[in-house]
Amino acid sequence: MGRSDPRSLAGRRHAAADQARAAYDEATAIYRQSVLVAFREVEDQLAALRILDEEAAIQSRAVDAAERSLMQANNRYRGGIATYLEVTSAQNAALTNERAAVGILTRRMTASVLLMKGLGGGWQASTLPTVTAGR
Repeated sequence: MGRSDPRSLAGRRHAAADQARAAYDEATAIYRQSVLVAFREVEDQLAALRILDEEAAIQSRAVDAAERSLMQANNRYRGGIATYLEVTSAQNAALTNERAAVGILTRRMTASVLLMKGLGGGWQASTLPTVTAGR
């Protein structure tokens, strides 16, 4: 009984080799899935940035138009040709367009951060600059 059966030993070796191959195949599949997910995330964020860039350009023109409309409404009010209601309506339109522009900018910044993350860019919370009160 002190000696091991050679067939038993060979069987254990084959089982260990099969287990190692299975672990390798699993690790390879997990890695491939991670790479595919990263590629998808990068592609999604690049597309989002392109679309948001177009939206930002259109919204910028809308903000400019609303600002011109507000300036004209103010001039008409000062000249006595319009009521203050026209001014407040123009202010409301200008503010709405500016808020939309800020929303697009926020989405662009978020997409940029997600793109960096998808590209493998990492950061540690401890290395980020902190904002102090009163600055």
